[in-house]
Amino acid sequence: MLKVSPSIAPEIYRLAPGFRALSIVVKAASVMNPSTGEAALQEACEAVLAGQPEWAESHLAAWGDVFQKFGAKPKRTPCSADALRKRVLRDGSMPAIDPIVDLYNAVSLRYAVPVGGENISAYQGAPRLAVANGTEPFDTVKEGEAAVEYPFQGEVVWCDDIGVTCRRWNWRQGIRTRLSVDAQEMWFILESLPQMPLETLYEAGKMLTDGLEKMMPGLWYDVALIAEQHP
Repeated sequence: MLKVSPSIAPEIYRLAPGFRALSIVVKAASVMNPSTGEAALQEACEAVLAGQPEWAESHLAAWGDVFQKFGAKPKRTPCSADALRKRVLRDGSMPAIDPIVDLYNAVSLRYAVPVGGENISAYQGAPRLAVANGTEPFDTVKEGEAAVEYPFQGEVVWCDDIGVTCRRWNWRQGIRTRLSVDAQEMWFILESLPQMPLETLYEAGKMLTDGLEKMMPGLWYDVALIAEQHP
């Protein structure tokens, strides 16, 4: 059985009181309905243009406040959900990229929630959300060429035993763990702040798992809530 045990550094909860996330691990099956993701993405774009959900603005503004707390500039490097939403509001739609990516982008747009999708087979050790010391390598692309960057000291990053997998909490994903429909072992993380109702976070997770089941009948998945543990 596939098991993923993400960890959250205690400093994260001090930066973002009330932070909680859904961790969804998936053992893929054969893709039978690849158009599921694109259809969900089109519907999500329409929902954004219609002004849904009504709490989106407050949730994304709260993410901007958290980004500023650790030194990021949210207008220049917004959280992933804010960046997607602004793109749809500007362009009116979003092009399809990959069935899996389209599906989790659709969830992000419809629920105004940052959603990460990772090829968990590419990880070395468990995913960790931590405050960077500035020496952790991050593989990316600059001007079409492979490149290595380093986070600034104090930046919030997702990482594993060999480097950063996503910079500025959920702003930019690395190349090594990037997810596509060909992956056999997938991990998704839906990250929320208190401005997003907890029941709605679960709804967003169900939209993702329902879409995955439609796309890949017979897959296996497990959903777990991550939240600060109080004694």
